[in-house]
Amino acid sequence: MAVYAIAFIAYAIDLARRSAAATRAADLVGVAPSVSAPAVVAGGRAATSVGSATDATTASVPESSGTVAIERAVPSAGEAEVTGTGPATPAAPRKLGASVASGATVASVAYGRSPALRVGVAMTVIAWVLHLSADVTRGLAAGRVPWANMYEFALTGTLVITTVYLVVLVVAKYDLRFLGTFVTGLVLVLLGVATVNFYVSVVPLPPALQSAWLVIHVFVATSATGFLALGFALSVVQLMQSRRESLAASAKAVKQNFLATLPDSAALENLAYRVIIVGFILWTFTLMAGAIWAEAAWGRYWGWDTKEVWTFIIWVVYAGYIHARATRGWRGSRSAWLAIIGFSTVLFSFTVVNLFFKGLHAYSGL
Repeated sequence: MAVYAIAFIAYAIDLARRSAAATRAADLVGVAPSVSAPAVVAGGRAATSVGSATDATTASVPESSGTVAIERAVPSAGEAEVTGTGPATPAAPRKLGASVASGATVASVAYGRSPALRVGVAMTVIAWVLHLSADVTRGLAAGRVPWANMYEFALTGTLVITTVYLVVLVVAKYDLRFLGTFVTGLVLVLLGVATVNFYVSVVPLPPALQSAWLVIHVFVATSATGFLALGFALSVVQLMQSRRESLAASAKAVKQNFLATLPDSAALENLAYRVIIVGFILWTFTLMAGAIWAEAAWGRYWGWDTKEVWTFIIWVVYAGYIHARATRGWRGSRSAWLAIIGFSTVLFSFTVVNLFFKGLHAYSGL
């Protein structure tokens, strides 16, 4: 937890640097930082095109700031247009355009190298290694897989959340290190609550849990939770970015903060949707595997036990999210709120249902 806390602080420092870089870039192109303006960061020089004008404004930016690329919406189009000069750094992310209403201007900063980001990712990897070691030693001490009660599930579930985050950093086409603050913060809270409130000593498994389905069913459930948690974090950032774009579209002042260095709300929404699709597929298997295990343990596939009902409710919420987004045109803020509600049901099932509702699935260990 201490290493996760260091990573969280490093990511938070990076967000502060992003805000400062966006403000400084706005100042460099001669626009007040409190006004919607083309802002940038990038390691050298910047150039901007506004409307149909062809004049370019150049400004020098300290090397530590990253790579400068100014983006501004063209009055006749709804997509940001980018022009820029100066060397691109290897760490610079791909184009981060801000889709806005016609005539609006949204600053977007291509954010490059950052020592705080490197420290944050390094500390996250170290924390993950320590976390994995703790999970493995708990399993060795118990002589079984380490997810038979709430403490162990929280220990393994948060490990999976971090694992999914690190894997997505490698495979995603966007630089998603900005999610580190949200991911490590969530992991810290869940680990802290589990350590203080859910810790139990190693105890033998109840007869119903002595099955190979414990490995399959619960592992898939924790994997699904990891993907849904990442989708939740992306949806929260999407709402923040969407509000910023709405202010710009209504010609209101837009403060240049770290959001100017992130992908636009449409890109964030698409990323959240893809991640949640994976989580939903895994959760569907969780529901099916749970029914098969219930038949083997209790002689029936479905018994309307509280935990079974909430597993189904979670599935319905995310199925509604996917259906509404794909067929009903529920995009933007509405889809983000559905994703947030969906992950709230996951947390409710893990905490409130396990602690306060009795049933065949009462395996909290408390």
